[in-house]
Amino acid sequence: MIYLSTLLISMFITIALIPMLRSMAISKIIVDTPNERKVHRSPIPKTGGIAMALGILVPVLLWVPSDDFIRPVLIGAFVLTIFGLIDDIRELGYKTKLLGQILAALIAVLYGGISISFFENVFSENTFFTPYLTIPLTLFIIVGVTNAINLSDGLDGLAGGITMLSFICIAYLGFCSENSSIALVSIAVIGAIFGFLRFNTHPATVFMGDTGSQILGYLSITTALHLTQGDTPLNPLLPLILLGFPILDTLTVMTERIANGRSPFVADKNHFHHKLMRLGCFHTEAVFIIYVLQAFLVTSAFIFRFYAEWFLLIYYIIFSSLIITGFVMADRTGWKLKRFDLIDQVIKKKLKRLREKNYHIKLPFLTVKTGLPILLIFTCFLPSDIPSYFSLIGIIMAVLLSICARYLNKWLGAMIRLSLFMTIPLLVYLGEKDTVAWLNSNLEIIYNLCFGIIAIFVIFILKFTRRKEGFKTTPTDFIILFIALVLPNLPDIQIRSYHLGMLTTRIIVFFFSFEVLIGELRKKFSTLAFLTVIVLLILSFRGLYTL
Repeated sequence: MIYLSTLLISMFITIALIPMLRSMAISKIIVDTPNERKVHRSPIPKTGGIAMALGILVPVLLWVPSDDFIRPVLIGAFVLTIFGLIDDIRELGYKTKLLGQILAALIAVLYGGISISFFENVFSENTFFTPYLTIPLTLFIIVGVTNAINLSDGLDGLAGGITMLSFICIAYLGFCSENSSIALVSIAVIGAIFGFLRFNTHPATVFMGDTGSQILGYLSITTALHLTQGDTPLNPLLPLILLGFPILDTLTVMTERIANGRSPFVADKNHFHHKLMRLGCFHTEAVFIIYVLQAFLVTSAFIFRFYAEWFLLIYYIIFSSLIITGFVMADRTGWKLKRFDLIDQVIKKKLKRLREKNYHIKLPFLTVKTGLPILLIFTCFLPSDIPSYFSLIGIIMAVLLSICARYLNKWLGAMIRLSLFMTIPLLVYLGEKDTVAWLNSNLEIIYNLCFGIIAIFVIFILKFTRRKEGFKTTPTDFIILFIALVLPNLPDIQIRSYHLGMLTTRIIVFFFSFEVLIGELRKKFSTLAFLTVIVLLILSFRGLYTL
């Protein structure tokens, strides 16, 4: 339960703070101004990183034991937050930014004891030489990865998405290694990123700024190194695979700058995401392709986590060579992504009559509108017991929701979201922890199948909706799909015993589907509000019954 609480608290704190900080950024002109090397066309507030930092900090202080690793990492992250915040406000030079990154890295290495163990294995007989090699190299790696994530933040949702995929693997490996500190910190970061991406998917309404990107880079490399170095069966080169794509991107672009006689720290438009867009990819397509490549590396890191160091090194070299060769060949040959407009036009003509009559949207929408609340009501009866304190919460939420429906209609949508997002995680968790006896295996299969059907129809709705505002499909949906597909199929016995994969999948499907449904209802929330009140009252009566 502590893992789920950490995820939700970090996510909700980030979601709650971003609108307030965004308004402050606009009034104080803390915005990212467009220029010739940037993709966006209007000033965007860049205070998302502050919200993420606070979203991560609160659950970490609440539940993560303060040990010799957590204290230095938090201090280092605080240093980067200060430097990043100043840079977001008045734009520091790269030397000053580098100074802050080196200071944070020194804290992690000298105070936190983080060091790479690869060279300790190679030079095990030379105890004098090892510290003089590992300490500066560890500093270089931490600063380098911090910069790599910072430099990868060039498209909406890009830096957040690729680091989120890395932290998912780090959290799982930490859980399997019984390293609760790593697992909880990683889950807190995942929750903060998930909340941030709600506002940062294309077209973004807020950026994370240097504050957010540097924190993500710093935490990703320090947690990965702490987890994989030293006395552990995990491969010490695993961080190279977990963060391989932004590392490759940074090394490639800096090499190109030096080869062209320019400073490696002078910004340009030669990152991989820029190259993908020059090849003809749209903004969201470029982000999606990089998500897929990063997911491939993260999956590889999990599969090959116990393999030899040289195997991982050769594997990464081959992967990097294929990526670089592909871009070089495309540039030399002038290859561009072809758009099959003719096929698109034929398909559109074939579907024109169906689209005019809206058959393709009516059936999925009716299924989700009816089936999703029924599925949630059914879920209310799955826990064997409902905690008594939940009764009080349910009654309060039901009263507030009823007041909004009667007198404050403009707040009704927000109140429905709050009620559902507070209720669903706890309800699903209780149902997984202690399920009623009458839910046999056949009924459970049907129950799980309903989630799959709802998810498919929600995708249809998102694909064909004519709604101009509200929830839309974005590359971030790939991460949601990745989590939903991977978690239930993880081979670890502990994960299966806690049904963590299925629990997460059900929560994500509920959240995702209700968000789409609320958007499609176009502010006509009366029926959904009534059904939400029914759910809250059912839980309240069940909780009172256990007293």
